[in-house]
Amino acid sequence: MSSSSGSLGFLTNTNADYIADIYARYLDDPESVDSSWVSFFDDLDDDARSILNEMDGASWDRGLEPLRVSDKEVDPKKSKGGGIDVKSIEDSLRAYRLINAYRVRGHLIADLDPLGLKKKDTHPELTPEFYGFSVADFDREIILNGLMGVDKATLREIISACRKTYCGKIGIEYTHIQDPAQKQWMQERIEAGLNRTAFSDEGKKGILKALTKAEGFENFLHVKYPGTKRFGIDGGEAMVPAIEQIIKRGGQLGLKEIVIGMAHRGRLNVLTNVMGKSFTSMFSLFMGKTEMPESIEVAGDVKYHLGASDDREFEGNSIHLSLNANPSHLEAVNPVVAGKVRSKQAQRGGGDEGETQVLSLLLHGDAAFAGQGLVAETLMISEIDGYAVGGTIHFVINNQIGFTTSPHSSRSGPYCTDVAKMIQAPIIHVNGDDPEAVVHAARIAIEYRQKFKKDVVVDMFCYRRNGHNEGDEPMFTQPLMYKEIKKHPTTRTLYAESLVREGLLSESEAKKIVDEFNEGLEEAFKAAENYNTNEADMLEGKWSGLKLAEKEGARRGKTGISYELAQKIGKALTTVPDDFDLNKKIERQLKQKEDMFKSGQDFDWATAEALAFGSLAAEGFPVRLSGQDCQRGTFSQRHSVLHDQTNDNEYEPLNNITDDQAKYSVYNSPLSEAAVLGFEYGYSLAEPRALVMWEAQFGDFVNGAQVLIDQFIVSSETKWLRMSGLVMLLPHGHEGQGPEHTSARPERFLQMCAEDNIQIANCTTPANYFHILRRQMHREFRKPLIIMTPKSLLRHKLAVSPLEMMLDDQTFHRVLHEDEPLCKDKDVKRVVLCSGKVYYDLFQKREELGIKNIALVRLEQLYPFPDDALADELKRYPKADVVWCQEEPMNQGSWHFVDRRIERTLADIKHKTSRPVFVGRPDAASPATGHASTHKAEQDRLLTQALTLK
Repeated sequence: MSSSSGSLGFLTNTNADYIADIYARYLDDPESVDSSWVSFFDDLDDDARSILNEMDGASWDRGLEPLRVSDKEVDPKKSKGGGIDVKSIEDSLRAYRLINAYRVRGHLIADLDPLGLKKKDTHPELTPEFYGFSVADFDREIILNGLMGVDKATLREIISACRKTYCGKIGIEYTHIQDPAQKQWMQERIEAGLNRTAFSDEGKKGILKALTKAEGFENFLHVKYPGTKRFGIDGGEAMVPAIEQIIKRGGQLGLKEIVIGMAHRGRLNVLTNVMGKSFTSMFSLFMGKTEMPESIEVAGDVKYHLGASDDREFEGNSIHLSLNANPSHLEAVNPVVAGKVRSKQAQRGGGDEGETQVLSLLLHGDAAFAGQGLVAETLMISEIDGYAVGGTIHFVINNQIGFTTSPHSSRSGPYCTDVAKMIQAPIIHVNGDDPEAVVHAARIAIEYRQKFKKDVVVDMFCYRRNGHNEGDEPMFTQPLMYKEIKKHPTTRTLYAESLVREGLLSESEAKKIVDEFNEGLEEAFKAAENYNTNEADMLEGKWSGLKLAEKEGARRGKTGISYELAQKIGKALTTVPDDFDLNKKIERQLKQKEDMFKSGQDFDWATAEALAFGSLAAEGFPVRLSGQDCQRGTFSQRHSVLHDQTNDNEYEPLNNITDDQAKYSVYNSPLSEAAVLGFEYGYSLAEPRALVMWEAQFGDFVNGAQVLIDQFIVSSETKWLRMSGLVMLLPHGHEGQGPEHTSARPERFLQMCAEDNIQIANCTTPANYFHILRRQMHREFRKPLIIMTPKSLLRHKLAVSPLEMMLDDQTFHRVLHEDEPLCKDKDVKRVVLCSGKVYYDLFQKREELGIKNIALVRLEQLYPFPDDALADELKRYPKADVVWCQEEPMNQGSWHFVDRRIERTLADIKHKTSRPVFVGRPDAASPATGHASTHKAEQDRLLTQALTLK
């Protein structure tokens, strides 16, 4: 049906002028028309108003002049119709209002709860009486002119069709969608066949078999390992055939790959019955065996956090499935999956083609979907250019309970899915005890997603047969619910009985399906005794050719570039099209950069960074940077995207180096840390040959993404054998700007360093920053890199590097000494070790004080700790005492990480000093003072102390 001739057809029939005139009078003076018309016009939806407003303007111009209908003059004020059947028109309009009410509010009285615990309320707007109909009207035909797909129907038939379509086992919210095409498609799809799929006999048997696998697996585990945590899907088994429908129908619509994210509930079932993980390997985990090969030393994780990948084939269409590993932080995986999907879509060409072929499928719990902020954050980025993935299917396993929390305590709105309305996603609520309805809902979801590339939600109302985990007692907190659950038949039982009643199969045939599946489980269980994992998949696919990291040595990689490439990048960086109206201030900046490339001197931080980005792109490595305001740079230093001052056209210099270069993508992100960092981490998981970076607006904002750091970035390799080369750029340094824009909390990152899991750096020269960025791509392994990036050093006259330090055989240095010592090594009385910006403060203070016998040594890389390189430096100064100087308070910064490591290095080289002395700010609850004068006094005090010999 279309809005012009279908659902609103009665507004465009021969009575249109009459209705239009009444509407015109209503707009001019509502009191001039009957109150029933006022009520009707007040409730018109946008489609109806649009049609009325688009009618022939002559209708409006007539005002109260006589209306010609069928060659008869009719004065609307004086006539009851003048040949027009006013009663018929009124009935049509009332019927439209009634039907529209079901479209909008029918879900409120739908039969959604398998347990029937919630009292089914009526809604006044869903009763015929609300619109002036009486019992006598029930069997009178009403002209519909295409509404609900028919020309005429009795009121009884209309109500029956509405209830079957909108108030059965499926309730749908879609009228909040503002796009007419999306809303109309959903309406037509729902109303076709009264919102049901006519499954074939084989289709129904397939659903029963999927339910049997889902239920049988949980029952088997319950018998073999009673009380063991498995977070079973018991009560929500219809999820399995629903996912299979998404895979099958998706394949028919061009889908090639699905990335799945989910929490614990039903995860083991998805791993085996959807992902194809062998039951033997799963049972081996329950026997206490490890998932990881013995040859790899890793910590591993509990079985209900693990991921997997496999290929499934449906009707000749092969679909690659990957289930992302996920910690207990439930919805934290959402942006990670989105990032992986975006990366995989780019590998398939990006754009509409990539979105059609790769799908993000997220499975949620009801309490988490309503309660976790990352759900809203991920929805928020879902349609933004740099983060869109062509729509995600959200499947909510709605147990109607949290751990022990009932819905009225876990959300404010009527549904756990209300948050999805923020992006106008259609929401399909469905009763989990009607597996055909669930599969039908899943089918609509994948069709909608593939057509419109938008998010869609399936909210499956079900229940949790056991407690939060299988060792939990749910009767403590939900006694009435669990009394009902104990006597409630399983979904498979109910469906099998319905198929037997249909005559589709006999009871013995239904039992045979169960018996055959259980026999297979028993065989797999016996085989698990001798099962061992022999290989890992971490270096397959896009990761082939990479290796596990060697844990010793500098691991520099070849990071220098040729002079010719540097000049080519310099030319692109400093040139704009002739007709481009460049901002005058940026024009001066580009002239300064041009001078740098000509002279080969004084390369500042931003130019060295651009040289790193540009050289990697020229070598074929895609470069992706996102974060708040990162196109320009928080400190107006980067200007990766130039804006024409006349027409606001954009120009990206680093995408104009060579014709065959890889793309440099830089995106200003929304004001989000967790979702965007999670997205970039996910992107890095799927694309090891791209430099993927996230930049915090200020380093302290990183704590808004702490879950992604703790549970994923720093631990994914040891838990799940998943490498990442993600780079985090965190502006850091004490410059008197107050506590909120001072510290990126390096102490927190350093506390999490172990087992060669991440890299922490605080570079002091543009050249070293250049090399450490390129090092990410020019080694045979990947590790996350966290850099404390500068603020004031971006324009510091001493924080510059010559071009030659970035060319040919030059490389990253973990420890930097001074190129021009002020005295002989043997005469040095003190070595001040430091990291980051404070080096330049120390350098200038030493010069101010005229000191010649103190050496400054910089730790550019804090982890992995450069024991060997530091030892080589300290050996040079056998008579010196050793100080560690930092700007941060003693309980923050690097001190509690480096102190014992420096001490160990001193012991190894048998240095006269056994332990470094701390110089910095005293312990503090806040990272920094909020007063500039106090900051200046504190900074001067610690610099003087570091440089004063006893």
